[in-house]
Amino acid sequence: MEKGARHRNNTGKNHPGGSESEASPESGSGGGGVALKKEIGLVSACGIIVGNIIGSGIFVSPKGVLENAGSVGLALIVWIVTGVITAVGALCYAELGVTIPKSGGDYSYVKDIFGGLAGFLRLWIAVLVIYPTNQAVIALTFSVLILKFWRGTGCSDFYNVASQLRFSAAVLLLTWVNCASVRWATRVQDIFTAGKLLALALIIIMGVVQICKGEYFWLEPKNAFENFQEPDIGLIALAFLQGSFAYGGWNFLNYVTEELVDPYKNLPRAIFISIPLVTFVYVFANVAYVTAMSPQELLASNAVAVTFGEKLLGVMAWIMPISVALSTFGGVNGSLFTSSRLFFAGAREGHLPSVLAMIHVKRCTPIPALLFTCISTLLMLVTSDMYTLINYVGFINYLFYGVTIAGQIVLRWKKPDIPRPIKINLLFPIIYLLFWVIFSLWSEPVVCGTGLAIMLTGVPVYFLGVYWQHKPKCFNNFIESLTLVSQKMCVVVYPEMEAGSGTEEVHEDTEEQRQPIYQPTAAKDKDSEQPQP
Repeated sequence: MEKGARHRNNTGKNHPGGSESEASPESGSGGGGVALKKEIGLVSACGIIVGNIIGSGIFVSPKGVLENAGSVGLALIVWIVTGVITAVGALCYAELGVTIPKSGGDYSYVKDIFGGLAGFLRLWIAVLVIYPTNQAVIALTFSVLILKFWRGTGCSDFYNVASQLRFSAAVLLLTWVNCASVRWATRVQDIFTAGKLLALALIIIMGVVQICKGEYFWLEPKNAFENFQEPDIGLIALAFLQGSFAYGGWNFLNYVTEELVDPYKNLPRAIFISIPLVTFVYVFANVAYVTAMSPQELLASNAVAVTFGEKLLGVMAWIMPISVALSTFGGVNGSLFTSSRLFFAGAREGHLPSVLAMIHVKRCTPIPALLFTCISTLLMLVTSDMYTLINYVGFINYLFYGVTIAGQIVLRWKKPDIPRPIKINLLFPIIYLLFWVIFSLWSEPVVCGTGLAIMLTGVPVYFLGVYWQHKPKCFNNFIESLTLVSQKMCVVVYPEMEAGSGTEEVHEDTEEQRQPIYQPTAAKDKDSEQPQP
């Protein structure tokens, strides 16, 4: 294993992330070493997108959207427009995904187009804020909904402790499933995605029944656009930001491109199927909510779908919290699955500790990256203000979505002749950028400034950890020993990259930007001894 770990640093120019030219003896593959398996078909790809989008957002965000929109009619318009803008962003990512077919999603695209520092900052903010927070919000919603059955205990401290225990248990269980098998993880995702679609279908059907009974007072134009607060452009912009949280996750399939079966076909197909489906479900679920609840009742609820079920299902009201809890459980699984691939891709490019780029010799799963994702999510237990988290995650996510889509325009200018199986009109990325830059800055200028400040804390980390190659020998030896211990504990090795898998660099990075966080002295000496071709 030591030889494999060191040999990673001797890769050629077109493989900055490193792949072993000699098979590790533990791989058992007989010649090529271990590699990520292509086990994600079209159905599972759609399950990843739908399952990640429909987490807790549609069950939590309706309150935030309506509160800031100021009327039922405007709230429904926000949901529709947000869905359209999400579709525009997804089209942009579809082009990027088939042009740069690498796992890692927007991190890989930003790094290849803008260089190592920009890619590292994307990864830095993802590690610190975006994905631990996103998974924590979904898992906390799951644990709170499960505790609906323990209302009679009369002990709020018990609720808090039990909520944290269920939060931790859900994350640990799903981490184990993802470590055990990619196929298990995708099957869990498929099953829970089907379950959450059935739960939302139940909400929509009950809404249709209500409309047939004549319960559509808040859908009539004169009532729908009746403002219950003074209209404010800043609040409307914040409503769009809240709605964006519910659509968050539409780009997650791009993180697992290398595990897709026929990614050139299945990546865009999954996007074209999933985004319109989610938009349809979201809009009509919100229509259903207002057939049974007044705006005041909806704003008073912390779990809109559960309150909706209590009003219409009677003794069967327990179905709704269970359905929503299972939906969020599937959302945690999807987020763990995809975000671990982001950290895996970052480590492979040398922007995170190299052990995170290793996979299990038999199961072919990125166990160290999954464990890292699990630990960072559990650390979010100290945060309890869900709506602050929603605003914060919404802004940071869309900041980097904007940077990535701006990179699409730059790539068209710098590399106009590279193969593009999908090529969209440049008007789409321009519309997306204008829309979200204006609304993000207008709605939360302080949060924007804070987010940018946190992102910039990664600059010194990049220069110390990645750019600076001549670190003290004792530091390199310590990191190498820690890596080897982690390898033995997790039984992992560096994966082999397939030829022609899309790992060629679009951006001409410097050697410093390509190197891993550490480079063992022995490896450097071996490199210097090798004859130049």
